[in-house]
Amino acid sequence: MNAGKNLTGEVVVVTGASAGVGRAVARAFASAGADIALLARGTEGLEDARAEVVQLGRRAIALAVDVGDAVQVEEAAARIEAELGPVAVWVNNAMVSVFSPLKEITAEEFNRVTAVTYLGQVYGTMAALKRMLPRNSGVIVLVGSALAYRGIPLQSAYCGAKHGIEGFFDSLRCELIHDKSRVRAVMVQLPAMNTPQFGWVKTRLPRLPKPMGKIYQPEIAARAIVYAALHKRRSVWVGAPTFASIIGNRIAPGFLDRVLARSGYDGQQTAEPAGRDRKERTNLWTPLPGDEGAHGTFGREAAGRSPLLWVSMHRNKIDWAICLTVIIVLIFIFIY
Repeated sequence: MNAGKNLTGEVVVVTGASAGVGRAVARAFASAGADIALLARGTEGLEDARAEVVQLGRRAIALAVDVGDAVQVEEAAARIEAELGPVAVWVNNAMVSVFSPLKEITAEEFNRVTAVTYLGQVYGTMAALKRMLPRNSGVIVLVGSALAYRGIPLQSAYCGAKHGIEGFFDSLRCELIHDKSRVRAVMVQLPAMNTPQFGWVKTRLPRLPKPMGKIYQPEIAARAIVYAALHKRRSVWVGAPTFASIIGNRIAPGFLDRVLARSGYDGQQTAEPAGRDRKERTNLWTPLPGDEGAHGTFGREAAGRSPLLWVSMHRNKIDWAICLTVIIVLIFIFIY
């Protein structure tokens, strides 16, 4: 699929599509006219997500897949093309995490986060490339995070995985350019999102986990991901916290180490104690029953718009001097 091409009738694959950002992304692509292949582990959420796509007038296939298993991902890709047609866009979004000091994480837990959050994107990219390269067409979207550049305490496995994706993405881009391929890879860096993950993420924290910093609704992420698929961009940064984190870490990483050492523990916990039931409730190994949808429990705090994303999406229409001024002012407001 060439940049700027209409999505009507195109096939889009979304991993982690049963809930959270993936659920919002599936709806956004379907609203833009695409047929959707939904990949996740939880069958109830997948089926409801499929029904939403169908209600929008598009074709959909829902496949229960663990993206940490390369064989399952490849088999899913083959079935998608057999039933829906050639994949035009593949969105690597699935993730899991553990909220815990590194000294308390087990090797098995760390491996699991790495398998899903990092290798899941690698396996998805490999399956997509296998089909896109012979056609010399297609877009692979890797879903990153501000944490791909700036790690925070209590999420070492997740931050390490997101850092790994960034390095993997750089290598992939170089290879595609070397081969003069028309297949595109783009990475979207997200801030904290109001998704259900905080209700099921593995945690050892004394209080309930929460997103750190300013929170955004998942539809903001979906808008950015659809935009990235349609436009020739290397990366898209979403939200003032993402800009501040990435730029701030380039300028003063040691200073941020100390700031986050002080604020990163309380900043990722609510005031409510995490009882035994919550600590045992996790989707790390197997999906939880039910359909959680796209949104979490932080809706009152979550922003439904991102001025910086709007600026980024319209940068070709805005004088760069004005654009830079807006970015600096918004980052200054966010920090102070």
